[in-house]
Amino acid sequence: MEVNQAKQEHLLALKVMRLTKPTLFTNMPVTCEDRDLPGDLFDRLMKEDPSTIKGAEALMLGEMLTLPQNFGNIFLGETFSSYVSVHNDSSQVVKDILVKADLQTSSQRLNLSASNNAVTELKPESCVDDVIHHEVKEIGTHILVCAVSYTTQAGEKLYFRKFFKFQVLKPLDVKTKFYNAETDEVFLEAQIQNITTSSMFMEKVSLEPSMMYNVAELNTVEDEGTSTFGKMSYLQPMDTRQYLYCLKPKPEFAEKAGIIKGVTVIGKLDIVWKTNLGERGRLQTSQLQRMAPGYGDVRLSLEMIPDTVNLEEPFDITCKITNCSERTMDLVLEMCNTCSIHWCGVSGRQLGKVSPSASLALPLKLLSSVQGLQSISGLRLTDTFLKRTYEYDDVAQVCVVCPYMSRES
Repeated sequence: MEVNQAKQEHLLALKVMRLTKPTLFTNMPVTCEDRDLPGDLFDRLMKEDPSTIKGAEALMLGEMLTLPQNFGNIFLGETFSSYVSVHNDSSQVVKDILVKADLQTSSQRLNLSASNNAVTELKPESCVDDVIHHEVKEIGTHILVCAVSYTTQAGEKLYFRKFFKFQVLKPLDVKTKFYNAETDEVFLEAQIQNITTSSMFMEKVSLEPSMMYNVAELNTVEDEGTSTFGKMSYLQPMDTRQYLYCLKPKPEFAEKAGIIKGVTVIGKLDIVWKTNLGERGRLQTSQLQRMAPGYGDVRLSLEMIPDTVNLEEPFDITCKITNCSERTMDLVLEMCNTCSIHWCGVSGRQLGKVSPSASLALPLKLLSSVQGLQSISGLRLTDTFLKRTYEYDDVAQVCVVCPYMSRES
């Protein structure tokens, strides 16, 4: 902390101290083998040292607490606490003492004083104390401005200020990736890295979705209900952890393809952690935005398909056709066979008119003549109004097996 002291002599003295919790004492253990010249001297000295942990003397981390010797680091999302004291160093009574504490950032100036009322009088060797708290929400340079005004016995009004400058650092590096599914679901992967020099206990990492989505967290084991990160959710310095979330459109928006297609705002992450001796920090990201998926005028998605089908045996699937444009379409369906996929039914049939944002369920039957993982393709939709054709390849994949092959145990 940098202090800019006033040159003028004043009757009052101002002291500002940051309130932080102590840390565990660390020492540098010195050991050697018994056959060396010192023998077990170093081991005995460490066992007699009151700062070491009994039974783990070679561990650098001791069991004693040490008070902070410097201002330390302040990270975004933590609470900055400070003790402000004004002491009367003179031999006379001082009147109308007003202490004001402001925090100046790059974008705003905040008043942190608990009270704006002046103290009527302050006797010699007495003091006025105040504790201020502020949750840090900006990165960069912060200046704590403490101003003191008072009146002497002679009626002279005096005033002085002190400035305390400190830096607010970034504790976490958050990166996000979006994956758009065919069923209007959105998967969010959040990569969170601890870029501080101490370990963190991740108390909560949650996603607050936007008004059009419901969210499901995919960070637990379904059968056991436990976290995928284990019982102790610690994040060591420079370690990275991936969190996964699935967002589904709410029922009232699920059928409105035109609206869901253009939604880019997904929600925001809420991260809560604790460091050292329970110091709490919290970060909330700005609204996360994705690239809107390009569905085109007509969207074809798969609603139902078997996991496994038999070779050369017909099976059923259900497709969903959605008009994502702002005009009515008159659609015709064509089914084109491929080397492995053969469609059953009449190609070139009329599907009728589909209004904007409306959907149409389409049951289809097909078979595969090749074993293995096969891609379903060969569907073509034509809008007779504009004479425009839309082709769909790799609609889905299905596993084709031969029912006559014997299985080896």
